[in-house]
Amino acid sequence: MRVTVIDYKAGNLTSVLKALRHLGAKVEVTDGDASLVESAERIVLPGVGHFSATVRLDSTGLTPAIHTAIARGVPFLGICVGMQWLYAGSTEAPDQPGLAHFPHRCTRFSESNEKVPHVGWNSLEVLPSSRLLAGIEPGEFVYFTHSYKAPVTNDTAATAHYIEPFAAAVERENVFGVQFHPEKSGTTGLKILRNFLGFTC
Repeated sequence: MRVTVIDYKAGNLTSVLKALRHLGAKVEVTDGDASLVESAERIVLPGVGHFSATVRLDSTGLTPAIHTAIARGVPFLGICVGMQWLYAGSTEAPDQPGLAHFPHRCTRFSESNEKVPHVGWNSLEVLPSSRLLAGIEPGEFVYFTHSYKAPVTNDTAATAHYIEPFAAAVERENVFGVQFHPEKSGTTGLKILRNFLGFTC
C-alpha cells in the first residue's frame, strides 16, 4: 500500500517514516504537491510543536487537496498537532483555522499542580466501536507530549486522563486522529498504524 506523508516542517517525520516502512508501506513525502495528496491512497499528517505551523498547509495549497482526498474516501490519519488540525482550531493560535472536520476547538490543559506539557506514557480507555484501535486492550500505554488537547465528544475513539479527561483518539468515517505518537509507542503504536494501513477507500 502507498502512504502519502505530509511534511509541513513541524512533524516528527523520521520516526513516522521508519514505523510505516517497518510495516511494509510504500511511503512518499510531500511538502507542497497537491496532486500527490489528491491522488493518495492513504494520508498521514504528523505534527509536533505550535498549532500556528499548520498555516503552511494553507499557503502551499494542501488544505483543499486534503479536503478533496477525504471527500473521495481516502483514509486520513493526523498525529499530535496533526490531530488537533482536524478541529476548527486551537486556542494556541486563535487566528489560524483548522480543517474543521470536527467542529470543536482544542484548548490548553487547565491550571493545575501537574506540569504542562503532558509528556510521557499514559494509558488508553478505548471505545469498543473504534476501528483504528481494534485489538488495543483497555489500559494499554502510549506516548504523549502535548500542552493542548481535544474535548471528549461523540467522535472520540479513546480517552486518556491527565489533569482532566481528553480525547486521545478520534475518528469519523475515513478520518482518524491520535493525540499520542504511535511511532514512539512500541508494539501498541505499531498495531494502531497497522490497523490504519489495512483500511480501504
